[in-house]
Amino acid sequence: MKSIDPIPFFRPSLGEEEISAVSKSLLSGWLTSGPEVAAFEREFAQALGGGVEAVAVNSCTAALHLGLEALGVGPGDEVIVPTLTFSASAEIVHHLGAKPVLADIDPETLCLTVETARAVLSEKTRAILPVHFAGLPCDMTKLREFAKKANLTILEDAAHAFPARHNSLAIGAGEIGATAFSFYANKTLTTGEGGMLTTRDPEVAKRARVMRLHGIDRDILTRQNSKAASWDYDVESIGYKYNMTDSAAALGRVQLRRQDEFTQARLRIAKRYDEALSDLPLRLPPTAAKGDLHSNHLYPIQLLGNVSRSELVDELKTLGIETSVHYRPLHQLSAWKAGGKTSAFPNADAYFERCLSLPIFPSLSSSEQERIIASLRKILSGSGGS
Repeated sequence: MKSIDPIPFFRPSLGEEEISAVSKSLLSGWLTSGPEVAAFEREFAQALGGGVEAVAVNSCTAALHLGLEALGVGPGDEVIVPTLTFSASAEIVHHLGAKPVLADIDPETLCLTVETARAVLSEKTRAILPVHFAGLPCDMTKLREFAKKANLTILEDAAHAFPARHNSLAIGAGEIGATAFSFYANKTLTTGEGGMLTTRDPEVAKRARVMRLHGIDRDILTRQNSKAASWDYDVESIGYKYNMTDSAAALGRVQLRRQDEFTQARLRIAKRYDEALSDLPLRLPPTAAKGDLHSNHLYPIQLLGNVSRSELVDELKTLGIETSVHYRPLHQLSAWKAGGKTSAFPNADAYFERCLSLPIFPSLSSSEQERIIASLRKILSGSGGS
C-alpha cells in the first residue's frame, strides 16, 4: 500500500537566495550584529512606509520587553493584555515589575477592543497591549483614540501581523508607542529566531538600541567603524543581551524582498478555504475590514454543533494532516490564573473550546490544500455539513 505524504502544519519557504545570503554573511567574518543587521533595520522601516525606526533583536519577546521598558512601564503599573495570546505578551509585563491585567476578546475578530479594554481599566493602567491575532489587525483607530483619552501608551504585539495594514497604514507605523514583530520559524517572515521593534519615537528607539546590548552606549558596528578604541565605551543602564546576528538579518532581508509573493500565497490559500468550507459546521476566521490587510499568519476555524475537536484532530492526523491550536487563553494557564474568575472571559473560553488551526503557509500546494479540504468535508459530512 502506497504511503500518503504527510502535510505538516507548517513548512518554511526557503530557497537558494536565502542560503546564499546566509553563507555570504558567514564568510564575511561578521558573526554577531553588523552591517546586515543595520541594512535589515533600514529596509524593514522602509517596508512600513518610512517615518519609523526599527530595532532588530533576537526574538519578539525581546522586542516586547524592550518596547515596554523604553515606554516607561515599571513597578506599580498595570498593562492591559488580551487573554487570547501567547504567554510572552504577559510575561514581559511581569519581568518589568508591572502587572498584566487580562481582558476578554471580541467574539468576531478575536482581538482586544475598546470595550474589552475599558472593562478592566483602572487608575494604575499605564499601557495597553493589543494583539493582532492570527494576522487580523485590531481596530487601532479606536484603540488609539481610547489610549489618548485615558493617557495610556500602546505596545502592539504584531507577532502575527507582518505585513498587515489598518486603514491603509502598516501595522508598526502607528503614531503612539511601539510595535513588536516576530521572525520565529513559522512566521510570515522568518530569521529562524528573531524580532523587530518599531516606533516613531526616536527616544524609544534610542533606549531600545542601548538596552538590547547590556546598556552599552555604542553598538558593535559603531565601535568597529569608529576611530576611537573599541573598548572605550560606557554602560548607561543595566541592560539585556537581545541583539540579532548578521546571519539572521541576512536571511531576513531576503525574506523581506519576498513578502509580496508570500502575502499573495497566503491570501490565495485563505480565500480557497473560505470558499470550500463555508457550508460545513464551522465558523471560519474573520476577514479584514475594508482598507485593512490581513497577513493570514494563521487560519483558525471554530467547530460548531457536536463536532469533537479531539476526534477531528485524530482523524486528520491519520490522514497525514497536521493541525494545531492557538491558543489556550492565559487565564486558563497556571501562571496566569485570574483568581478562578473564568466567567470574566466568556468569549475567549468559548473560542478555545472549539478552535483549530489549519495549515496555511506559502509553499502549501494546491493539491495539498485540496486534500485537506476533501478530508474535512468527508469527516464533517455527518455533522451538519454537506
